Amino acid sequence: MSARFAHGLVIGKFYPPHSGHHFLIRSAADACDAVTVVVMAAGQESIPLAERVAWIREHWADDPHVAVVGVVDDLPVDYESEVAWEGHVALMREALAQSPHAPAVDAVFSSEPYGTELARRFDAAPVLLDLDRGTFAVSGTKVRADPVAHWAEIEPPVRAWLARRVVVVGAESTGTTTLSRDLATALRTRGGPHALTRWVPEYGRELTVAKLARARALAAPGLPRPTVADLDWDDADFELVARRQNRTEQQAARTGGPVLVCDTDALATTIWQERYRGRTTTPVRDLARAVPPRTLYLLTSDKDVPFDDDGLRDGEHLRGWMTDRFRETLTTSGTPWQELHGDRTTRLTAALTAVDRLLTDGWHLTDPLG
Repeated sequence: MSARFAHGLVIGKFYPPHSGHHFLIRSAADACDAVTVVVMAAGQESIPLAERVAWIREHWADDPHVAVVGVVDDLPVDYESEVAWEGHVALMREALAQSPHAPAVDAVFSSEPYGTELARRFDAAPVLLDLDRGTFAVSGTKVRADPVAHWAEIEPPVRAWLARRVVVVGAESTGTTTLSRDLATALRTRGGPHALTRWVPEYGRELTVAKLARARALAAPGLPRPTVADLDWDDADFELVARRQNRTEQQAARTGGPVLVCDTDALATTIWQERYRGRTTTPVRDLARAVPPRTLYLLTSDKDVPFDDDGLRDGEHLRGWMTDRFRETLTTSGTPWQELHGDRTTRLTAALTAVDRLLTDGWHLTDPLG
């Protein structure tokens, strides 16, 4: 086996991390006793430094000799300026001081032409890989410009951050589940990354089924069989719904495509809590704020769908009130929303048109300093 380096250094913006970055880190990990990855992010950039550090740490969690640290670097990039070089290297050394490995570096791994000069400044060997991107034809610039085209090159946590989250909400029996399922299915048929489109079900309905089954199992013999109207709901139930909804959504976002379709969310749970409890509570509101930003809400109108009592519903008389509350809440949410009317096909067509506008509009990630 060839000789190994003691401590390898990998630096980059990782904006966002992709398969090419991990190839570089993997090459260092296989050639060094210890590796420090320094993530350098400018304050103006759209993806926070902490997120990038966390994503790379997750990927390399099983390799304890790979340490990942971060530093804010708002200095201009100028490879012809000695002052600029000194400033950037000083920040790299500041980041290295956070690493559990010795600060001395004897190899710098890079896929950029500046890697040779950077290695010289650390008195280390330059290890240059894939400068022409012949092994991994991807870059942060390409991913930022078109995440959909490079979806296969990014890891689950990055996918979760980039996923366009479309949430379908509405009052009881207004077609939210039907529309959200139809939308996810229609996106999957497009193939490519969209074939991975995930649909997040409504946990509140699942809990209702479980609560009703438990009530019936505990009912005294000879008494009427409990119905959904006999169920008691307390604040802890809505906290559970919001927490489970958030968890399921985040898990789906990590394994899904560029669009994540959700049948309700924690914000909608605040309205359901108000419907049953007369007000919302701080824990539920906090859970509604804890999820990543939504890209679009689709509100299903109560005017076009007859009430279907499937044994789990009891709010036909409240559908108009709930639709109004959704309108009020969505108007102040800061997230774009659209109310859908018409039959099943008309609603799906409108939903797909709205999603296509989102995808055409893109992600609008700010350019890095350079």
